[in-house]
Amino acid sequence: MKVEIWSDVMCPFCYIGKRKFEMALEQFNQKDKIEIIWKSFQLNPAMKTDAAKNINQYLAEIKGWSLEKAKEMNDYVSGIAQQVGLTYNLEKAIVANSFNAHRFSHLAKKHGLQNQAEETLFDAYFKNGKNTDDDETLIELGTSLGIDSTEIENTLSSNEFAEDVQKDIYEAQQIGVRGVPFFLFNNMYAISGAQEPATFLNALTQSWNEFEKFNSISRV
Repeated sequence: MKVEIWSDVMCPFCYIGKRKFEMALEQFNQKDKIEIIWKSFQLNPAMKTDAAKNINQYLAEIKGWSLEKAKEMNDYVSGIAQQVGLTYNLEKAIVANSFNAHRFSHLAKKHGLQNQAEETLFDAYFKNGKNTDDDETLIELGTSLGIDSTEIENTLSSNEFAEDVQKDIYEAQQIGVRGVPFFLFNNMYAISGAQEPATFLNALTQSWNEFEKFNSISRV
């Protein structure tokens, strides 16, 4: 059964949502029969990568907040992340456009490594302060997953997978996705936001039961 997740690398609640969904999946008896597909979404497509700007400055600018309020909000989100075992070092986060990171995710999907790629991207951005729009960073992340460095370099130096990213974004618009993370279970049940594991488990159970029922009818 398919679970599609629209997400953005720079979205703090997307990483939290990923972890909470995984907690639910661990409790789900049919977890080995779930196919997870990550879909691209950009919270700010027009963002310019700026390694000299920290995330507090960026948030203050786009929200019209003071630096103090921006830091307060980032500290709050870091506290939520900590509750699910994630360490956010947002003072180190580099403001980076996520389009190339999404292309990298699609390359990893080609190799059956997309879920691992999303984890490494989140970790690089939120914990290790790496520039996820930088070719060398993406090559380093990809080779750590076992993807050939030359293939990653060729992908990044071309427009490969750009159409796939745009297709995901268009699809999100068509089904009314306004924010991420957004989870779609078996093309039927949708959950928006980093909900609690119990909510995800309930959606997994309901959608699986209907998936099985449909398959049993189809086999008759």
